Amino acid sequence: MTARNTTVAAGSDRTRPDGSTPPAPAPRRTGRRRPQSLRARLRRDWQLLAMVAPGFVILLVFSYVPILGNVIAFQDYNPYLGDNPFQAFVSSNWIGFGQFQLLFEDPAFWDAFRNTLAITAFQLVFFFPLPIALAIMLHNLLSSRLRGFVQTIVYLPHFFSWVLVVSFFVAMLGGAGLLAQTMREAGLQPWNIMTNPDTFIILVTVEAVWKDVGWGTIVFLAALSTIDQSLYEAAAADGAGRWRRLWHITLPGLRPVIVLLLILRLGDALSVGFEQFLLQRDAVGRQAAEVLDTFVYHFSIATGNYGYGAAAGLFKAAVGLCLILAANRVAHKLGERGIYSKS
Repeated sequence: MTARNTTVAAGSDRTRPDGSTPPAPAPRRTGRRRPQSLRARLRRDWQLLAMVAPGFVILLVFSYVPILGNVIAFQDYNPYLGDNPFQAFVSSNWIGFGQFQLLFEDPAFWDAFRNTLAITAFQLVFFFPLPIALAIMLHNLLSSRLRGFVQTIVYLPHFFSWVLVVSFFVAMLGGAGLLAQTMREAGLQPWNIMTNPDTFIILVTVEAVWKDVGWGTIVFLAALSTIDQSLYEAAAADGAGRWRRLWHITLPGLRPVIVLLLILRLGDALSVGFEQFLLQRDAVGRQAAEVLDTFVYHFSIATGNYGYGAAAGLFKAAVGLCLILAANRVAHKLGERGIYSKS
C-alpha cells in the first residue's frame, strides 16, 4: 500500500464518497484579539463621542475647573488685585492654614455645623425611608391608571421652586395662614409653626418630604421592576403572606440600591440645602436655621471674605469624602458593592 493509500486508510472515517480527503479545518484562534489603535477607535466611535462632548464640557467647566479655586482657602485672597482673576490668585498673600484657624475658632461656624448634622440625621431617619415605602405602595397598585395618577400628583411638587414651596407653607401654616385663621374662628390659640425655632427641624423636613418624596421614588420603582416576579409566585405558592414576601424578596432586592443611595446621602450630609434655609432664616433666627451653606453666604460672600468661605467649603468637602469612604467600607463588610470596589 502506498503512503497516500495508508494516509487515506488511516483517516478513512473522514474520506468523501469519491475517495478524496476533505481539507483539514483551520486552526482555532486561542489568543486574545489584538486591541485596536486609538485612531481606529476614534474613527469607529466618533458619533458617540460627539454626543457626549457637550455634557463632558459642561461637567468640566462647572464641576472640575472650579476645584482649582480652592487655592484661595490658603490665601488672603483679594479679587481686586490685578486686572483678571489669575493675577488676583498670583498677587494674593499666601497664609497657609490661617483661614482654617479662624474658621475653627468661630462659634458661628460650629453652630452651623451642629445644625447641619442635626437636620441631616433627622431627615435620614424620617425622610430617607419614605420614598422606599411609597415606591412599594405604588408598585403594588393593580390599576395602572390609578398608579399613573398618584405618580403625577406626588412628582409634581419636585418641579416647584423653594420660593413657591415656602410661600405655600406660609399661606397654610403661617400666622395669617389658613390653619391659624381656622383656629381663631374656633376660639383656639393658633400654633406658632413657621416662626418657632424649636420645631424648625420638623418644619424643614416636612417641606422636603412634600417637595421631593415623589421624585425619590423613581429610582426605587426602577429597582422594583428588576425583581423576578417568579420569586413572588413561588413564595405565594409556598404559603408566604404579603409581609413575608416583602421582607424576604422585596427588601433584599432593593438592598443594593438602598445602600448605594445611603452612601451618596451620607457623602452629601453637610449640604442640606441653601434656598430653603435662607428664605426662613430671619423668621426663626440664626441659631436654629443657620447651616453651612447659609453660613458661607453670610460670612463670606456677603462680606467679600472669599478665602474664609473657601476654607469652609473645603472642610465640608473633606468631611463628605471621609463619610463616603467610611460608609462604602461598611457596605463592603455587609457584602454589598457600594459605589466602588477594589475587585
